[in-house]
Amino acid sequence: MTDDAFVGSFEALTLPPSEFRHAAHVRLAWIYLKRMSLPEAMTRYSMSLRAFAGHVGKPGLFHETITYAFLMVINERIADGPDGESWEAFQARNPDVMAGVKGALGRYYTDERLAGARARAGFVMPDRLAG
Repeated sequence: MTDDAFVGSFEALTLPPSEFRHAAHVRLAWIYLKRMSLPEAMTRYSMSLRAFAGHVGKPGLFHETITYAFLMVINERIADGPDGESWEAFQARNPDVMAGVKGALGRYYTDERLAGARARAGFVMPDRLAG
């Protein structure tokens, strides 16, 4: 599926939930970040995720800290990569991001910090030093 078709299907709420696993979350973020500024992508991504979660009857799945932290990590990885990098190349270059929350955010956040209600409802700063 092309990037435009993928985004269109997701935003139109026609993408089957079974096709929106972790890699699809990362791909959507990657597309938005390639097309718009970080603040614009954060707004659109969070609005789109909330709409999709509500559409599939699971509005409580949205997690603000994970969403924004992932977007910031992906944005940084895009900036560190070569110009015009394909989605496939981005995936291959960033196995930790593709591995899930622990892979991409574990160096910044403890499990306890991300599990808290405060982290789900609003962005919280990392409680680990990256390095």
